[in-house]
Amino acid sequence: MASLHPQLQPFEPTSDRPFDAMLAAHLLSRAGFGGKPEEIAQVMKIGPSRAVDQLLDFPDASAEEQSQTDVPDLSSIDGYPKSFSDLKKMYQGKTQEEIKALRQKIMMANREAIEAVSTWWMRRMANGPHPLQEKLTLFWHGHFTTSAKDEKAATLIWNQNELLRRQSAGNYREFVRQISRDPAMLDYLNNNENRKAHPNENYARELMELFTLGIGNYTETDIKQAARAFTGWAHDDDDFVFRKFNHDTGIKTFFGYSGNFDGDDIIDIILHSKPSMPFISGELFSYFAYDDADPAMIDSLGDVLRDSKFELRPLIRTILKSKAFYSEAALGTQIKSPIQLMVGTTRLLDLQMPPARFLTDSMRQMGQIPLMPPNVKGWPGGRQWINTSTIFVRYNTAVSLVGGGSGGNVGNRGPLFNRLAQARAGGREALDPDRVGPRGTPAQVVDGWVERMIQRPISSEKRSVLLEALGERADDPQSVRRMVQLIVSMPDYQLC
Repeated sequence: MASLHPQLQPFEPTSDRPFDAMLAAHLLSRAGFGGKPEEIAQVMKIGPSRAVDQLLDFPDASAEEQSQTDVPDLSSIDGYPKSFSDLKKMYQGKTQEEIKALRQKIMMANREAIEAVSTWWMRRMANGPHPLQEKLTLFWHGHFTTSAKDEKAATLIWNQNELLRRQSAGNYREFVRQISRDPAMLDYLNNNENRKAHPNENYARELMELFTLGIGNYTETDIKQAARAFTGWAHDDDDFVFRKFNHDTGIKTFFGYSGNFDGDDIIDIILHSKPSMPFISGELFSYFAYDDADPAMIDSLGDVLRDSKFELRPLIRTILKSKAFYSEAALGTQIKSPIQLMVGTTRLLDLQMPPARFLTDSMRQMGQIPLMPPNVKGWPGGRQWINTSTIFVRYNTAVSLVGGGSGGNVGNRGPLFNRLAQARAGGREALDPDRVGPRGTPAQVVDGWVERMIQRPISSEKRSVLLEALGERADDPQSVRRMVQLIVSMPDYQLC
């Protein structure tokens, strides 16, 4: 077993650097979607090591297996087909004009279904019992990228979402095998069309380039040979099927090995190759900690995954307990994704997740619609979350969540605010400072809200602006709301 890189050794609190509220909040933000004061206090009490162990203590089970009561019922959506078989029957005997009109109706039903699943998932992120499991599910959704694109996409995407949840911290080898059989993935990357007479290279290419190895660690010949191995891997409705008559049984030569390989053989060869473990370990480290890490440290993480026989929990545990995770390079340096911003804000304000249409509109304008990544590369993330257009949408979305649809003076509102006003008229709740948040003098209220929302110190100049905005009205709910709207409009709030 290889020795662990020094920066991957567990962080041990000292009197000079205790595990304080800022570090506890950092853990709950990166391993979830933010911590409320009482959650931060509990994490501080048990310490960083036990906290990570508790966060990782979730069942390798789907949400439906964990709870039968909170899953969306897509069958209740008018015009939504229950299966691909039903979809085919709906088109039978129709004229071209009738098919065109029916397809439009079905696509509208599919969009409604996608909204329902997306809203359900975001509510689960905000209020579910296992925040790290949902944070990992989000990572894998952006890594093993699939997007809703046809008339029956919602069911396939939801089933895949449950697969990502079940396997999120399980065995990586088994995970890659299962995602390679996933109907949504097979449909998205056209492996249904991968036949021995006419191989389709889409899945084989993305398996290596984006999912397991990275650019430069394979050749075009490797792609062609791997595509042959995946011929016949297809789906029928919601189930994986192996169509033997479409499978190429000839000898393939891949990464220097030759044999009558199938898809599982290709996966095993890939995962035993040198670049594979550092690749996925580096992706996870960037997601939880920071970008551009020392390659030697990433190689060491790869050894952790390999030594554990591809089990993901030891790798994730090593990252979240490490000195690197609590280093200055990691603290407050990550731009919140739109999902992190939306879910985290509703959590910290103790609000219900907004209605589906508001979520879809705001997430689209911020650049991250759950279940609909822009392409197979997923969301670019990082600094690309923010540009001259999205920054105002981000500010205004957070401001409107505080006010329940009534905005602040942030500017550049656009059509989103009209919808927010409609949502407000429909009874969407605003922040209730009498129920949530600190009380006391104006200074105590300002400091308490900064600690709750930003969870790091701010400059004295910014604090003075907040004190001036609140004035002496620390017990007036509307004044407190306006002050909190200023907090969530600060650049500091865009980071975690």
